[in-house]
Amino acid sequence: MIAITGATGQLGHLVIEQLLNTVPANQIVAIVRNPAKAEALSQQGIVVRQADYTDEAAFTAALNGVDKLLLISSSEVGQRATQHQNVINAAKAAEVKFIAYTSLLHADTSPLGLHVEHVATEKALAASGIPYALLRNGWYTENYLASAPPALEHGVFIGAAGEGKIASATRADYAAAAAKVIAEEGHAGKVYELAGDHGWTLSELAAELSKQSGKPVTYQNLSEAEFAAALKSVGLPAGLADMLADSDVGASKGGLFDDSRTLSKLIGRPTTTLAESIKAIL
Repeated sequence: MIAITGATGQLGHLVIEQLLNTVPANQIVAIVRNPAKAEALSQQGIVVRQADYTDEAAFTAALNGVDKLLLISSSEVGQRATQHQNVINAAKAAEVKFIAYTSLLHADTSPLGLHVEHVATEKALAASGIPYALLRNGWYTENYLASAPPALEHGVFIGAAGEGKIASATRADYAAAAAKVIAEEGHAGKVYELAGDHGWTLSELAAELSKQSGKPVTYQNLSEAEFAAALKSVGLPAGLADMLADSDVGASKGGLFDDSRTLSKLIGRPTTTLAESIKAIL
C-alpha cells in the first residue's frame, strides 16, 4: 500500500488524482488530520486514516500495512523538522520500506531561509535507515499568481526578487512527479532537483499579465523589509509574510532557478509554462 500525508492539501489531492491512473484506490492510504475533509476520497474507495504530524503513535497506527510513504512537507513553518521527525519515527516503527519526501530545490545550498527545516528532514531520513528519495521541489507558479488579482487591480506587481530567474512549475506538474516516484520502483537513493523548464523574472511575469489581460502592469522591486511590511498590511500573518519576503530575496540570488529539466524528463512532458498558467486564471 502507498500512503500520502497531507492528502487533502493543495499538493496531496493532486498526487492522489494522478495515482488513481495507475494504482487501485484500495491500495492508497490518505492520511489526514480531519477525515471530514476527506469524504470525496473515501467515496472513491481510498483508505482514509486520521493522524496529525504531532502525534507519532497515531501516525504509526495509520501506517500499518503501508509499504511506501509520500511525506508531503507540513505547512507549519517553524514546526516542520519536529513534525517530520515524528512521521519518520512512525514509518520506522511501522516497517515502511520506502519514503519519498517533498523537499526544497537545491536544499543543501539554498539561500532561502526555508531550507533549514528541509535539510534537517533530509538528514533525519538519511539517519533512519529507510530507503528514500528526495523530491526537491522548486516554487509553485500558483505561489506568485495568487498576487495577480491585486496586481491587475492596481497596475503594479510587487516583490523583492530583483531580476532573479524563477523556474516555477504548477502544483500539478510536481504532483505528477511525486505520483510517479511513489508508484514506481527504482527511485530509492535518488535526489531529484525539480523545477520548470523555463525561468522568468517578476518583470517578465508582470509583462505577461499585462499582455494577456490588456491592462497595464509593471513590476516594482522592494527591499525585503518593505515587501514584508506590504504583505502584512494586506493581512498576511507576520511569519508567512517574512517567509515570502525572504524567499523572494533568495530568488534574487538564484535560489529558485534550475535548468536541468529533471522535472519534465521525469513526467515525460514539458512543464506548464507561465503563459499557460496565467491564461488559466484570467
